[in-house]
Formats: sequence, C-alpha cells, structure tokens
Amino acid sequence: MGPITGLWIEAPTKQAILIVIATAQAAGVSVRSSCAILAISHRRVVHWQERVRQGLSLVDATPGPREALHRLLPEEIAGITAMAKSQEYVDLSHRMLAVTAWEKGLFFASFSTVYRVLKASNLMTARGPGGAHNGRSLAPVRKELTGPNQRWCWDVSYLLTREKGIYLFLYLLLDEYSRKAVQWRIAWSNTATEGRLLIEGGLVQENILDLPADQRPELVNDRGRQMKAKPIRRLCKDLQMPQLFSRPRTPNDNPFIESAFSTVKRAPAYPDHFLDDCQAVTYFKGYFDWYNNEHYHSAIDFVTPHQAHEGLREKIVTQRRSQQRAQRRKRRTENQQQKTTTEKTRNHNPSAASLVV
Repeated sequence: MGPITGLWIEAPTKQAILIVIATAQAAGVSVRSSCAILAISHRRVVHWQERVRQGLSLVDATPGPREALHRLLPEEIAGITAMAKSQEYVDLSHRMLAVTAWEKGLFFASFSTVYRVLKASNLMTARGPGGAHNGRSLAPVRKELTGPNQRWCWDVSYLLTREKGIYLFLYLLLDEYSRKAVQWRIAWSNTATEGRLLIEGGLVQENILDLPADQRPELVNDRGRQMKAKPIRRLCKDLQMPQLFSRPRTPNDNPFIESAFSTVKRAPAYPDHFLDDCQAVTYFKGYFDWYNNEHYHSAIDFVTPHQAHEGLREKIVTQRRSQQRAQRRKRRTENQQQKTTTEKTRNHNPSAASLVV
C-alpha cells in the first residue's frame, strides 16, 4: 500500500486503523511502533483517538471556515458587476478592471476575487457589442465524403520575415477527403484577390470546370473579410460551389486546414523566418511535394495524400492487411514446426533435454 502519510483517509478506514492499533497495543505493541509499521504519523493517530473519546465523528470537515470573515460585502459585488457591465469598461479584462477600480477608488479587490465575481455572473466572456455569439450561428453541415474533390477547405497563415511587423502569407487549399494540398500560394498581402487566385488555380489543376455543377466541390472557410468578400462569394455562386462558413472563434469547424498549418510549422526543416517571398516559394515547393507524395498521413490510414487523392487508399490498406495476415500465418507455421522439432528431440534424447534444462 505504501506510506499513509499525506493521504486523505475516509472515516471507515480511520476506524479500521484504530482497531488494528488497539489490537496490537493489547498484545504489547506500543502505539508508536504500530504507527511506524503502518507509516502513519503518531500525532495523527492520537488526534483520531481523542476524537473517538469525545464522541466526535472521524469524517473530515471541509478545510477553512464556511464563510470567510473578509468576504466581499454585497455592495462590493454589486459595484464589480455594475462596472463590468458599464459601456465605458466593457473591453477591460478582469485585471485591468481591478486596477482601474483601484485608481478610481470604486472598490479594492484582488484580481482573483474580481475574476470569481465576473465568472459567477457570466461576465468573463467578451462584453462589448461584438463580443459573444448571437446564439444563431450553426456549425457547417458536412455531408459524408466518398471521394476526392467533394469538399475543399482553405485559409491563410502568417509567415514571419526578418523584418519585425512585416509578414508573408501562405494561402492553402486542401481537399478534405485525401488531405492533399490542392493549391498553395505565397503573397505579401492578405486579400480576397489572392484568395480568388488560389481557388481558381485549384479549379484548373483538378479540372473541376469540366464536371457537372452538382459534382463540384463545396468550399469551407472561416469568416475572415477575405472569405466573405464579394469576389469570393461571386466566384462560388457563378460556379455553383456551395460556400460553408465556420462559426466565429470556432477553429474546430474548420479543423483540417488548421491541422495542416500546424503540420507545416512543426516540420523539422521549417525556417522560423523568411528573407523574402522567393525563399518562401522555394521552401514550400519542396515541402508540399514531400507532403503530397511522401508524407504518410495518420488520418488517412498512413497513405500519402496523393495516393488517397488518386483512389488508391483502399487498395493499399487491403494489400497491407493481406501481407500482415500472410506473415502472421508464416510465423505461426515456422514457430509450430520449431516447437514440434524441439519436442521430438526431447522425446528421443531425454538426457540431452535435461542438459538443456
């Protein structure tokens, strides 16, 4: 069981320990010796014995007083909530709210106290006019995919440069079924024009315009200004490609592109900073060639995105399982043969078997 020191012990267990100690004491073993054997504090046992003699329960009470003497006054709680709801202070965090109140002499409470009051009043979310969800936002409905080019997702990620405050932007268009990077771009600006070029490049590369309108992929993106811009909306409408929007501040609604960006920036060879767009294009050309054609993706049964995109995933997985079963049968056969040979040797030569033992 290990030492009892420092463990939270329930009342029945305490009672059992006291009985063991009392029984040992009757047999001539001192209480201290019993405590040493049980690895429990002698002082703790004496405290339990005293409680039993006084007729008190051995159940542990909640630590501390039920109501702290220095608890907030009702008017202080009202002052904190009123200040948090005030239009003048709706953008302040609980820490800045507390500091501002200190300076203005409105109330004097710690950061943690202000946090608890705001949390109890459900005021720890954004309190401004553009803060909380309106409650009507719905997650994009994703139909079940049966092949590539049925649903694409895209987004933009910042790339650090050697100059502070200046960024490059990586545009990425991903097929959700195969996880293939259908198209990517590097740009100095984060605009709807670049996003349109990204999508148009994917349409040309995958020959989507040759497909009937009802077989063209739907497009999933977040609610950034580039995604909601008229050029993107008009492109999707003209090509009859449904555009699905994730909910505000809900990256899990567009998880595949977020995961792809995470994989991009955790690559061992990924440079933290880029000198210019030429260096970025050179790097990502090699990276996405590896990602599509060599990278065994864990979410698609460890085949490459290119293999999944070409419809080879099921064939490769079936072949792997067949080879594994064949190898398992081979191992069983060879091991059984070896076992049979060993048993025959022992039966024909008992002395040799004993020597082996």
